[in-house]
Amino acid sequence: MGVDLKKQGLSSLGAVFILIKSALGAGLLNFPWAFHQAGGVLPTFLVVLHATPLRWLAGVLRSFFQVSLVFLTSGLAILGYAASVSGQDSYQGVVRGLCGPAMGKLCEACFLLNLLMISVAFLRVIGDQLEKLCDSLLLGDPQPWYATQRFTLPLLSVLVILPLSAPREIAFQKYTSILGTLAACYLALVVMMQYYLRPPGLLREPPPLPSPVSWASALSVFPTICFGFQCHEAAVSIYRSMRRQSLCHWVLLSVLSLLACCVVYSLTGVYGFLTFGTEVSSDILMSYPEDDVAVLVARVLFAVSIVTVYPIVLFLGRSVLQDFWKRSWGAQGPRALADPSGPWVRLPLTVVWGAATLGLALALPDLSQITRAVGGVSAFFIFIFPGLCLIRAADVEPVGPGVQCCLELWGALSVLLGTFIFGHSTAVAVLELF
Repeated sequence: MGVDLKKQGLSSLGAVFILIKSALGAGLLNFPWAFHQAGGVLPTFLVVLHATPLRWLAGVLRSFFQVSLVFLTSGLAILGYAASVSGQDSYQGVVRGLCGPAMGKLCEACFLLNLLMISVAFLRVIGDQLEKLCDSLLLGDPQPWYATQRFTLPLLSVLVILPLSAPREIAFQKYTSILGTLAACYLALVVMMQYYLRPPGLLREPPPLPSPVSWASALSVFPTICFGFQCHEAAVSIYRSMRRQSLCHWVLLSVLSLLACCVVYSLTGVYGFLTFGTEVSSDILMSYPEDDVAVLVARVLFAVSIVTVYPIVLFLGRSVLQDFWKRSWGAQGPRALADPSGPWVRLPLTVVWGAATLGLALALPDLSQITRAVGGVSAFFIFIFPGLCLIRAADVEPVGPGVQCCLELWGALSVLLGTFIFGHSTAVAVLELF
């Protein structure tokens, strides 16, 4: 997310790992719950093929690939193409350069909101895993005050997360991306093995799977899918940082990255749902016994992975605030405040962002509420803004009339799909408030 590697040049392998790490975040814990929320389509599919895991797993992977991967990869390809046409190095810069200042401001506002809620989701995941870890290590009920996440999460934020978020550069993420990928793969492996081995605490038949409900309930999982595969905010920066900036090469890397994410998400979602059925938690790790060693290791590794991703998201959000600072007050204030990347501006913005997201993470009770809100807004970055950029890029870049017509039609379809997903998720979120 938001890499700044121009001095070194980013290799193809590095780009793949950063894309995978950007997508395999907190949404991975939410996918089994999303399979439950699907209501009709996915659970029915699992019931029919439950006796032959390889068959239903292949079917789920195929459905995911056909329905989601086409548009998700299309968004990444469009952003690479738009970055080449506009010559900009950031997502918001591409939108501003191709679609105008007004759309650029809308993009910045959505960018801030989306990254703010992603940061909240990451802190919420870290806090939940810390609390479960303390419950496993400390016996007794009730737990002491220092074992609750209201103490452990602020302490970890001050001692670890904020110091990692303070530096000006984030080039270190190419070294930590492998850790995040391995942690996500280990989580998927643990969920699979728990289903087959049934260790103590899970030695019971899972609750019955629900009967088909409706397509409307299936549509409710689209925000979760968008949240899970959300790496598009980083696409422009990654593409512009690569040594080999070929659009065909970029599309190949995008397909490989999202296909790998699709496999991990599907394994976790399918086996987690089959293990717990309708009783699955919105955070799959919260459904397992506290004393299971394999799950305990998964909690620690996944928390470490999220800790390394949070500073990247903070950097992206802070960069938008720094751009706004530079446009508004950079030329009017003291010299020490003229450069928003300097410590006198960068560090206060880091503390404010960390404090705001920490407060929201402690206030919101459920991870599913966060992913639904973020998933709806992320439709702008996966579908709407890329579609608008494709329409405008087709006018700017000289192409044949037939090609231009096809590009504009695909861009319009992407905008319509994103608008539908955003409207549907927003309506569902509003209805749940009343």
